[in-house]
Order: sequence, then structure tokens, then C-alpha cells
Amino acid sequence: MGVQLEDRTTIDMFNARAKGRPRSNPYPRDVQIRINKRLQRERDRDKGMRRMEVKIPNALVEKLDEFAKEQACTRTEAVELGLNAWFEMLESAAARNTDSTDIAHLSDGSSEIEE
Repeated sequence: MGVQLEDRTTIDMFNARAKGRPRSNPYPRDVQIRINKRLQRERDRDKGMRRMEVKIPNALVEKLDEFAKEQACTRTEAVELGLNAWFEMLESAAARNTDSTDIAHLSDGSSEIEE
């Protein structure tokens, strides 16, 4: 008696078992990763997000991670909060009719606005 395509219960008896976990995806791991990254970029793009790469000092990254952990948010959300707060501070400084030197002073890293 030959193996039939419809034979679902005994089909595994005729095949040698492969070692390791069973395959759940027909693609090799490197192809799966490439596909998943592409799909993640498409989901982010649909949400109105853009990829951006920046280089910042390790000490600042550690502070950022600590802040994100305290706030129970992701690093991306923490950066977004910080940038939004920064622009709100600049806009409020401009609204108070400060001159450009005060705004330039803010970009030096100071948190106070000179008046």
C-alpha cells in the first residue's frame, strides 16, 4: 500500500524525523528577519513615523533608558516626549517675544530662559 496525499495520520511514519523544533515557516531565518523588518517599516510608515538614526553619548543613552523605565515607556516614546517638550519650550520663549540670543542660549543646554 502506497502513501496517499490524503493520509494525514500515518504520513509521518514514512518520513525520517528531522532534529530540532518543527519548521513553522518555509523560509530560512535570515529571510524571515528581512521580511519581518520590511513589514515593521511598512507598519511604522502607515502610523506616520519615519526612521531616523542619531549618534549620542553612552551616558545620555543610559539616562534615557532610565527615564523610559521610570515612565514605563519605550525609548522612542521618551525621545518623542523630550522633543515635544523642547519645541514647546522654544515656542513659549518665542511667544514671550524673546530675542534670538535667548533661544540660542537654550540650545547650549541650559534649561532656564534669560529675560
